[in-house]
Formats: sequence, structure tokens, C-alpha cells
Amino acid sequence: MSQAKQQNPSDLAQAARRSFTLTDNETGDSWELPTLHGSVGPKVIDIRKLYAQTGAFTYDPGFTSTASCSSEITYIDGEAGILLHRGYAISELAKNTDFMDVCYLLLHGELPSPEEKELFDGDITRHTMLHEQLVRFYSAFVRSAHPMAVMVGVVGGITDVDLDERQAILDQLAQDELEESDRQALKQFSENEDIDWGYHDQYDF
Repeated sequence: MSQAKQQNPSDLAQAARRSFTLTDNETGDSWELPTLHGSVGPKVIDIRKLYAQTGAFTYDPGFTSTASCSSEITYIDGEAGILLHRGYAISELAKNTDFMDVCYLLLHGELPSPEEKELFDGDITRHTMLHEQLVRFYSAFVRSAHPMAVMVGVVGGITDVDLDERQAILDQLAQDELEESDRQALKQFSENEDIDWGYHDQYDF
């Protein structure tokens, strides 16, 4: 008995609905392309095997109709002005939460309780330390530089400034029995807080 005949008819109908048929009008050949469905936003045609199956590429300058990745953290629709973090609108987070709340949300998928917030603040505060040489990074930017441009530059430079100190902090975090990704995230959150402080201190905001 074939695999298709063993499947439930309703399952087959649903599978058929969740696909696109691509037809080459020059040859008459057709291919079935599956679709992916997120919790928000439009459905997505999965073309990862397109070249292997058809020998053709897609042409989409600027990725205006292409999703580059899947994410459980962020959803963005520039045309509609939508930016969500873990399902929360960025405007709501900006109005009702602080930096630490959002860091916890990104890491754990939900906003912290008061007790969780206190513990998380303590973990971050213990590691908010940047090397003195990073102060020179700020002076390389003109006063009118966009804050995000400054942050990208400083974050990029952190990895090569005092590697021994950075590894020592990660080793200390390792004693807290956290996953490696969580340790790296906590370290980055703590550094970002100091980067923000350094920016405001440098430009007198």
C-alpha cells in the first residue's frame, strides 16, 4: 500500500491546501512547493529546494518579498509600521517597561514578575563593566552620529578588547548553571547597558 493511501484523507487535503503549484510555462513541468505559516503575518512559500528541483533561482532585489529567517522573538512589517517583540508591540514596551524588562522578555519569552525582575537585575548589575579603552570608541564618532551607529561600532569592538577579562566574566557566569546562550545573552545585556551609559556620558545627554 502506498504512503499516500495510508494517510488520513483530511490530512492530505490540509497538506494540499498548504502548498503552491509552480508551473514552467515553457516546458509544462510543475512542482509542488510547501507553505509555512507563522503566528502572525502572511504565509510563506518554502523555496529552499527550488534550485535543486527546478534548476532556477528567484529574483527579488532588496528581499521585498522574501523572508530571510524564522524568529520566535521578533516580527516586523515595515509597510504597516508593526514591530513586535515576543508578541508585544514596541510602542507598548516603550511606554510600560524598562530596559531590563525587555531584556528578560527577549530571553525568556515573557515579562518578569517583580521577584524575577529583582533577580535578573542583580545578575546583570554584577557584570556591567566595560574596559576603559572602549571610551576611545565614542570620541571617534561625530556628535551628530546616530545612537544605533555608535552602538553597532562599540559592540563590534568589545569582542577584541581585553579578551581575558571577558572570558573571566563568562567563566563566572558558567558557575550559575546557565545555558551557554543564556550566559552570552546576560553578558551582552550588561555590556549594552554600560554602552548606553557611555554614550550619554560622552555626549552629555
